[in-house]
Amino acid sequence: MNYYVYGKEYREEIDKGLAKDSTIAYLWQQRAMPLFKQGKYELGMSYIDKAVKYDPFHWMPYRAFIKCIFAQTYRDAIADFEKCRTVLGNAYVMDHTYNFYIALCKLQLNEFEDAERMLETEVDSQAVLYGDGLVHHLDLFYLGMSKYELGKYEEAVSVFDRALEKYPQFSDVQYYKSYCLLRLGRVEEAEALFALAKENGRAGYTINEDNEVYERYPYQVRWSHIRRPLQSGAPRT
Repeated sequence: MNYYVYGKEYREEIDKGLAKDSTIAYLWQQRAMPLFKQGKYELGMSYIDKAVKYDPFHWMPYRAFIKCIFAQTYRDAIADFEKCRTVLGNAYVMDHTYNFYIALCKLQLNEFEDAERMLETEVDSQAVLYGDGLVHHLDLFYLGMSKYELGKYEEAVSVFDRALEKYPQFSDVQYYKSYCLLRLGRVEEAEALFALAKENGRAGYTINEDNEVYERYPYQVRWSHIRRPLQSGAPRT
């Protein structure tokens, strides 16, 4: 029988399995997963910690991802990812490498130079391995954001353009690029792009990760909050 994952019956079935064998890491992860998607991070973390206890390097990358995107405990996420990287190399979890997520954590901790360096390495590695056409647009978005935060507006525009080649309606990229153009004195271009970004953002062209429906990603624009025209100050998100 299939149960609704957020329902009491689902929890009860998982608990029955754990009562028979509390060392099955997958069951602990299944106990945790619905809680994270409901925003109950502290409770969910108590269960995912058990999954990591019984199958460390299968579930530690997942826990690190949760710490980065959901719980937003960035230093703890970095510690987990670095442990995983020691054993598994710069592997993937949820479609991106450990170093990608470490760089996101660095951005959120205002360690912009480290984030820029790591994301440049990620983008260059993808280009070498798969060709420039298969570099992920999200890696480029966050590389552009690291350059934006460092005041490297020309470089940020160049990187944002690469992201837009892959995802032309990517509203978050258009939004931050418009602020770069404004700072470079290209006011008419900035205003036109800002208007297009609002149109695309309100049409739903934003970060398209699977878990974006549960959590806002770093620098993801809240389009419902953007009511004023393009301004010379820092962008609102």
